[in-house]
Amino acid sequence: MFGNWIKTALLMAAIVALFGAVGMALGGAWGMLIALVLGGAVNLYAYWNSDRMVLRLYNAREVDAASGGDFYAMVQALATRAGLPMPRVYLIDAAQPNAFATGRDPAHAAVAATTGILRLLTPRELRAVMAHELAHVKNRDTLISTLSATVAGAISALAQFGMLFGGGQGNDRPVHPLAQLLLVLLAPLAAMLIQMAISRAREFGADRGGAEISGDPEALASALAKIEAHARGTPMPAAEMHPETAQMMIVNPLSGGDLAGLFRTHPATEERIRRLLALARHGV
Repeated sequence: MFGNWIKTALLMAAIVALFGAVGMALGGAWGMLIALVLGGAVNLYAYWNSDRMVLRLYNAREVDAASGGDFYAMVQALATRAGLPMPRVYLIDAAQPNAFATGRDPAHAAVAATTGILRLLTPRELRAVMAHELAHVKNRDTLISTLSATVAGAISALAQFGMLFGGGQGNDRPVHPLAQLLLVLLAPLAAMLIQMAISRAREFGADRGGAEISGDPEALASALAKIEAHARGTPMPAAEMHPETAQMMIVNPLSGGDLAGLFRTHPATEERIRRLLALARHGV
């Protein structure tokens, strides 16, 4: 877990450093400040309202102890075990097996699961999946995602500024036109790659955290294998319409699948399973 936090911190430092370099080169100090303020305002709004926005996109319905039955009781027991406030619990009427967590902090968190995942998994596997989602809540991964999105968005805004108006105005040493063009084209790509790497690191962290909360890494490994196999052949229309939400899911919900290597929003499921089984061998 500590290693994942170090990796996330280094990636965040990298994306901030990239922002500083691109900002000074393309927009100067004022352009950099404007891009950061605008990007921060947009993402602050999204961060504060992320739970309502995403749940509305997926037509999620809230359940309680009476309507949620064993599923609600399972989440309640796991939240207690994790030392977290009870999150709001939602169900999504979708055949694809998947789940996600959202909310700006543990006191305002929500977890959601599809009806497909409830049908597919055993109670033990479902318990491990929901422990994974609660680990996202405990790790405040929504905050980390928002911070990385803010800086990545600001970098894209600076690149567009440089394309439209030219960069380096106000700098003592103007940027060479060719170097400026490369920055405009490559900086947003680099920011996206770092953002995806942060997402993958946080997913590994939630796997480990979920294994610790549930005490059952083998069940989470088994669940991931099942979800991956079934999700590929079962489209989720809401995710296809809003692909920006795909990174929230426990497994990529898009029918096209993840792009290979650096362009993955999720780690390879095989690697996640391997790490979880290693945790099981070490008694985590």
